[in-house]
Amino acid sequence: MQTSFTPAQMADPRIADANTILRKCVHCGFCTATCPTFVLLGDELDSPRGRIYMIREMLQTGEPPTAQVVKHVDRCLSCLSCMTTCPSGVHYMHLVDQARARIEQTFERPLSERWLRRLLAFVVPNPAVFRLALIGAWLVRPVKFLMPGRLKGMVAMAPKSLASPSAVDRPQVFPAEGVRKKRVALMTGCAQQVLAPQINEATVRLLTRHGCEVAIASGSGCCGALVHHLGMEAQSHAAAKANIQAWEKAGPLDAIVINASGCGTTVKDYGFMLKDDPAWAARAAKVSALAKDVTEVMSDLGVRRAEIAGPKPVVAYHSACSMQHGQQIKEPPKTLLTAAGFEVREPLEGHLCCGSAGTYNLLQPEIAGRLKDRKADRLRATGAGVVASGNIGCIQQLADAVGVPVVHTVELLDWATGGPKPAGLD
Repeated sequence: MQTSFTPAQMADPRIADANTILRKCVHCGFCTATCPTFVLLGDELDSPRGRIYMIREMLQTGEPPTAQVVKHVDRCLSCLSCMTTCPSGVHYMHLVDQARARIEQTFERPLSERWLRRLLAFVVPNPAVFRLALIGAWLVRPVKFLMPGRLKGMVAMAPKSLASPSAVDRPQVFPAEGVRKKRVALMTGCAQQVLAPQINEATVRLLTRHGCEVAIASGSGCCGALVHHLGMEAQSHAAAKANIQAWEKAGPLDAIVINASGCGTTVKDYGFMLKDDPAWAARAAKVSALAKDVTEVMSDLGVRRAEIAGPKPVVAYHSACSMQHGQQIKEPPKTLLTAAGFEVREPLEGHLCCGSAGTYNLLQPEIAGRLKDRKADRLRATGAGVVASGNIGCIQQLADAVGVPVVHTVELLDWATGGPKPAGLD
């Protein structure tokens, strides 16, 4: 793609990055075939290629974006399927992230939109506040019909019950069982520890059982992905720096284990996010190099199967977009589940997003709902007795849609190697 940035613009490292990305695009259109919004809507402006053109014009002119540009960039799920498909290596993720930051800085959204986005940015990354918000959602559910559309949808999506906070998520160190093979830090995250604390508990059991000493670092928290995708750079960089400091203080580590693939994609990108900050660039790059999805670590360790009474359910594996496209981790989860004794089936259109995408299902509920129904149909068609995924957003999105339990991959691996049976499988 031809660009025409001025020398003054090119002096900005961000514009220079965008120029490099844009010039790799050859307009081939391969990305349109695998873009969920284009598949659903058929609008070129809702394809990666269309958005790339709009982002180029926004950056070249230096003017605030139009409402049309904002609408179509907002509709992007950041599923990154286009990056898997692209034969030219266009790093769409970094381009759309930059576009979102510019929109946040230069575009005046309607007041209700600004309020909703800031509410999500404040509530979801803070576990204590998020828990209170979910309790509040239960209290107002009887009068939700009085609320505006998207707020009504948010109340309806609140889970019917919440587990108590888990002791696993407090700063501490869990010793390895037997000979210590690795020393790792586990990222406990934010929303996941409220919505599904059993995932971190299963992860700790699985890792320690296989020879890992697991540290929960004091001061670590939200990865920053949620605010990053809302274009709120200052907040996302602050979250990244807090985590980097916490993991540095945790002592020598062989890996930083992440069991929510949406978080993993972001932490692995800390090195790029902070590359222009001299005080943080090297530290961020080191953390990104240490970041591993839990299935990557378990692939190194190998699975020690235990005998389980009764038949194991057939598993439909739903690969989160952040896993297969963001991190290019495709085979390890399925290989581990097979090694643990499960029959694994994959749905048709496994490359397409389920519609969760962080806060997308709250901000774009109509498109997210259509993607959810499409994904649920494909998963049901496998005939499996349980759905496994590696991302809390996908698990929550699909939980009430497929008619069978939806659990995290580590819950099944934990069960197959001596842990408790995941809730709902009875």
